[in-house]
Amino acid sequence: MSEKIGRDELAQLVAKDIKPGSFVNLGIGQPTLVSNYLTPEQDITLHTENGMLGMGRVAQGDEIDEDLINAGKIPVTELPGASYFHHADSFAIMRGGHLDVCVLGAFQVSATGDLANWHTGAPDAIPAVGGAMDLATGAKDVYVMMSLFTKDGQSKLVPECTYPVTGVNCVTRIYTNEAVFLITKDGVRVRETFGTTIEELQAKMEVKLLPAE
Repeated sequence: MSEKIGRDELAQLVAKDIKPGSFVNLGIGQPTLVSNYLTPEQDITLHTENGMLGMGRVAQGDEIDEDLINAGKIPVTELPGASYFHHADSFAIMRGGHLDVCVLGAFQVSATGDLANWHTGAPDAIPAVGGAMDLATGAKDVYVMMSLFTKDGQSKLVPECTYPVTGVNCVTRIYTNEAVFLITKDGVRVRETFGTTIEELQAKMEVKLLPAE
């Protein structure tokens, strides 16, 4: 058990876990931070669904070009060899199984890896699926970054999703401020915890938690 970690530390952990040479899409929100911690030695190629390969980290100061943005409208940098293409070609990359990893945010993830991240079902909520369904279905591995509990203490890792589902059996790994979870054929395994224990987490969650192998 280590100390609790914040979003940047979590993004750094996700970046470290991505295999060298991977083609990766980073979703809107927390996942965007991962780009700041990828190293040149990893040789990671970032894809953004608005039509770019070779995206770099988030742009700062004089680097900001309002015409060079990611899918979340955040100004980004470009790496040598970066390329740009039509939105339809970008979705062909996503749907065609060409991405090794996508990192997405979520409202809920089920114990079997179902993902719900586009709509809470609330009457006043604005549905915003974007390319999430394409990413969840097309990427070889789907990592989720999210806070583990809602503001009222409800776990977002649940036995079954109660929100509209984005993708079925697609999530392989969940990174949260409390722990890292692996979705396996045997169930949900806790790889590591931050400032808590498996026993403390289990007391607040319905999903059965298994220790790391």
